This record gives sequence, C-alpha cells and structure tokens, in this order.
Amino acid sequence: MDKELYLEKVYGGILGKCIGVRLGAPVEPTVWSYERIKKVYGEITGYVKDYKNFAADDDINGPLFFIRALLDHKPPLTAEKIGQTWLNYTREEIGFYWWGGEGISTEHTAYLNLKKGIPAPRSGSELVNGKTLAEQIGGQIFIDTWGLVFPEDPSRAAAYAAMAASVSHDGNGLHGARFVASLISMAFSADTDRTIAGMIEKALTFLPEDSEYTRVVKAVRDFHRDHQRPEQWRDALTFLHSYFGYDKYPGVCHIIPNSGVLSLALYYGDGNFARTIEIATMCGWDTDCNAGNAGTILGVLKGPEGIPDHYRKPVNDFHAASSIAGALNIIDLPTAAKEVAILGIKEAGSEVPESWNKGTFSDDIVLDFSVSGTTSGIRTSNRYLAPVIRNNGRGELSVILDRLKKGESVRIFYKPYYRRKDFDDERYSPTFTPLVYPGQTMKIKGRMEKWSGKEISVYPFILDSTSEKLLSGPEIVFTGGGTIDISWIIPDIPFAVDEAGLLFKQGSEEKYLGELFISSFEITGKKDFIVDFKEERKEFSGLSRCSLSGGKWGLRNGSLHAQTENIFLLFTGPYYCEDYCVETSIIAVKGVSHCIIFRAIGAERGYFFGFNGQNTAALIKRDHDNTILEEIEFPWKKGELYKFKVQISGSDITCIINGEVVLSYSDSDHFPYGMAGLGKLGAGETIFKNIIFHETRK
Repeated sequence: MDKELYLEKVYGGILGKCIGVRLGAPVEPTVWSYERIKKVYGEITGYVKDYKNFAADDDINGPLFFIRALLDHKPPLTAEKIGQTWLNYTREEIGFYWWGGEGISTEHTAYLNLKKGIPAPRSGSELVNGKTLAEQIGGQIFIDTWGLVFPEDPSRAAAYAAMAASVSHDGNGLHGARFVASLISMAFSADTDRTIAGMIEKALTFLPEDSEYTRVVKAVRDFHRDHQRPEQWRDALTFLHSYFGYDKYPGVCHIIPNSGVLSLALYYGDGNFARTIEIATMCGWDTDCNAGNAGTILGVLKGPEGIPDHYRKPVNDFHAASSIAGALNIIDLPTAAKEVAILGIKEAGSEVPESWNKGTFSDDIVLDFSVSGTTSGIRTSNRYLAPVIRNNGRGELSVILDRLKKGESVRIFYKPYYRRKDFDDERYSPTFTPLVYPGQTMKIKGRMEKWSGKEISVYPFILDSTSEKLLSGPEIVFTGGGTIDISWIIPDIPFAVDEAGLLFKQGSEEKYLGELFISSFEITGKKDFIVDFKEERKEFSGLSRCSLSGGKWGLRNGSLHAQTENIFLLFTGPYYCEDYCVETSIIAVKGVSHCIIFRAIGAERGYFFGFNGQNTAALIKRDHDNTILEEIEFPWKKGELYKFKVQISGSDITCIINGEVVLSYSDSDHFPYGMAGLGKLGAGETIFKNIIFHETRK
C-alpha cells in the first residue's frame, strides 16, 4: 500500500474513533435506554451535546497508549509486556479506565491483578476472574490500533488484538478483539468489491464457529438478509433485545449484546460513516464503545474524506487523554496518526518516510496540514471575525478574516496547554503539563491574500494561562498579499503558555477582508521551567502542571506534602527530553524514601535519586522492579532542608546534594528519555518545595 494513503486511512480511523465516542458518550449511562434516546433525540444525525472540549474517554485512552508497547519493548511482543504497558501509563485508580471496583469493573480488576504480580494473560483470564468479568465489552473497545498497525493483514491484526485483550479479558472478550481488529485491517484493502457484508464474513473466520460471539453476529446477518430496508434497523434491534439482550447475559456491560449492536450498525449503515455511528448510538446500551469501534472501521474504509464536516469540525483534530504522562495527553490527531503509521511501517519491515520523523515521538510541535482535511487544533478567538478555518487540500490551513474594522483584533492560535476551565466536565480526569516554554522558537510560514481593505497588522503572540496576559512580537503590516515567515523566541511568562500563534489587528478606517494560509507551524527548542508549588492548583485529581499517582498529598504553606504507605509519584515537563538537569528542595518528615525522579517513561520505568534508608542515599532504576544501581553512606536528618540535583547526559548520571557531587554513574542500558518528577518508594511523608528543570542538549 502507498504509504501516504496508509497514513490517510490511519488518520481516518483515529478520527472516526474519536467522533464515534464523542457522539455516543452523552447517552452511554444505562438510564439512556433505546426508548429514551428515541423519545428525547429522535433520529440522531449529529452530535447531541456540545462541548468546550471533549474531556477524555477510556475508549480512546486504551488504543492510543496500549499500542506503545511496540515502542517501549523489544520484540517479540507478549501479553505480559502489554500488561506492563497498562501499569506504566496509568495513574493508580484515577482516570484512564472505569474504576468501578474489583470484581465489578473488568479493567479495574485486571489492573489490580497486575499490581499484585499476576502477569498477563493470567491477569485477564476466566480462571482468575470468572467468565462474567472476562466477557465484558472491554475486550473489543481498546484494540482498534492493532488493526491500524497491520493493514491488509487481518490474521495478524486479530492475533495481536487478542493478545492485547488477554491482559483483561478471555473467551468471547478475545473473540471481540479478533473480530473488530480484523475488520479494521481489512478496511485498508483497495479491492473495489469490498463490502461490509463480505468483510464480516471474513472476520468470522478468525472466531470459533461455535462461539456465542459468532452466533450473535450470524443472527444479525441472517435477520438483515430478510429485512434489508434501511429503516428496518429498529426491527433488528427488537430482535436483538428478544434473543441477545442485557437480561440474557451477566455483568455490567457484556460484550455479546453490544457486538450485536455493532454488527447491526455495520449492516444497516451500509458503508456510510455517519449512518453507521448514528445507528450504533441510537440503539442504546454501550453507545460510545459501539459507535467508537464502528467509527474506526468506517473511518479507515472511507478515509477522512468520507467523514462529514459536521462531525469533523467540533473535534478539530484535538483529543484530551488521561494517561500518567501529562505531556502525552494533548493529542494532535494527525501527529498521532503518523506515530501509529510509523509503528505499522516498522512492523512491516519497511522504511519510514523521513518527513514523518519530524514532530513524531518528540516534544517538538510540528504541524504541516499535509493529511487530507486536517486542522491540527488551530483555533480562533472570535468566530465572527474569523468564521472559517479549513484545510484547502493543498497542504495549507485556510483562515478567513472577515471585515475587521478599526480597533478590532482576532487571534489564530494553537493551544499547547489545558486547564479545568477549558472543559465542561471531568470525564476520566485528564491531566496536562505544558507543551511550550519560554526560550523556545515559534516558526510560522504561510501567506496572506487580501480581498478588500487597506492593510492589516500581524504579530506573533502568546497568552499566559493564569494571568491571561498577552505578549506579542514585532508588528508585520500587510497592505496586500505576501508571504509569512515568522521566527520568534517565546518570552518569559507568569505561569504557562495557553495560546501561541498570530494576532491580527486592524488599525485603518477601511474594513479588512482576506484569507490567511498557514503551510507550517512549529515550536521547537530547549525547555526550561520551574514548578513552584505556591503557584499550583488542584485540578483533575492532580495539579495544574503535574500528574500524581499514589498516596495522599496536599498543598500547604507553598509546599507539596506527600504521604504514602507504599509509593508516591509526581511527573511533570516534557516526555521525550533526553539530557537535562533537574533539582528540588525537600524536607524528610517520616520514613526513609525521599527522591527526585528523572528520565521517567511512566509509572513503572524511570530513575530515582535521593534518600533510600537511614543514613544512605541511592540511585535507583525502576523497570517494573526497583534496582539499586549505586548506594552511598550519607547521614541525613529529618526536618532539615536538602537540595537534590541530577544532571544526566547520555548514559552518564551525576547526583548532587546541597551543591556537592555525591554519586556518579554510567548506565550502559539507560532509558533514552523521560519526564522529571518527585517520588517515594516506601512509606513515609515528604515536603517538596519545587522542581527546577533545565534542558542541556546542544
């Protein structure tokens, strides 16, 4: 398959997943029965709820983060390694999944099994958890990306999806994984005679013929053959309720009734993206899961051009996730699609296009609008003055500036940081760290086309998140058309960059009407920052710029007080940063573990340095287990202030306490990059004052 076409279809699948989940989420709670959805919303033909920004959802968290097992682990991939990936990217019992309780929520139960040391696939097995938990819907809702990384290879997609699903599911739960992933893989095919019905028949060959999953899909198929009119999907749903309803299967959200809905929507949607996800939503039951899976399948099959604008525009290529890594939770869908496509191309043993490497698996922001219809989250501060933002199909983002009069201004910007105020709710508790920092360089290239008016002034700008203070660069005056080639170093700000982009101001008497074309938008460079806990606020079960997991903590007297009986973790800053210096000031109150964290790839992988026993300091490598790399005698006292500092360059680690080097170490098998943070690996209490971060790459 042509690689650019492959990328387009991967993007279509990820976009389709996000749209399906967003459409179905408002009517997911069980109180929204089929009858109630019909009574309240009638025939659904668009989103039933508007959001400032859609907060997060487990259906999207899982596919985008579990696939990172291919990035984080050496081959061959195993269920055990995917289980480790679960633990690595999840905050303990916060966000990411539905934490409904052990023995109730399949994912919660599997997570606790993994924490207890029960490896996958035993962690999700029927033998350990029982048949009811093993066959809930989660088996098929987290596996979409396995179909995306194995295009036109449904057998391999089915096998990997089942392996991934086995972390938490078994039996029919694994059959659902095989079924959905194989459909997604087949949707990449260029066969002109490819039909939904034919794809489903092929997908069934990867399932046991005598399975309940096969039985429900075939029952829907047979009903559809005799009742093919589009409106008869409601009759098909009545049939499902009669023979495969929730009352026939145990548990909170069994996979079989919902697989029936997914099949029904695919048959009666007849290859139409919008109609398929709408039927999946109107049927009720697990609406966001079913519409999400359907959205991935149809998004790949039809490509992004097959997705109507009224579903695409509100998404605007942005998704908020809720992993433990705040810098990974601000997701640009075209970039995410490139990253998934890169994994797929590598799995196929092929060469990744050089242009794809820029801005992927990187802390740099690189937006090029090359993928069909993409907008990469570019926004306007005023929809009246800039009513249209669209991709012109030639690798440019087009923005209409509509009759700005004297004294008016409008901002066109990318949003590299989010706060609680940016969302309507706290679905799955997303947490964020800023993506842009003072001292970095913002580069914007494009052109202006004047339609009418005399002139307009353009400035590069940033907006601070807390003070809402706007800082701008030098003025550029356009009296007609012209090229835009801006390079601006981002200045210091009070808290964090909330917006970065172009500010348009009209100073002349004549109204200005024209079109802005952006061909590339980049923010790159070293990252330096300070997290002062006097400035932090509690948000999303974390802090403004930090993700936290484990223990109990609070902000008091300008410091972070952390208590735990086992482990406490705090992460902040960029994710892919390699060489840097990080420091903090701490006061040990109780216990013997008080540490600074660096090069952390997640909750289960990273380095710790600090006090690790009475009168000892240690460098510890956490790779699912904790290994002391080096330990020294260091008399320390509770209640006193200590300054920890770590410098890391390549494999070399230098550890400093109160200005003196106390330990140097070279790790030949070092983690290549990772977040900074604070942590405790044992019971006790610590007062943390701050985090100071300075990137040292050349």
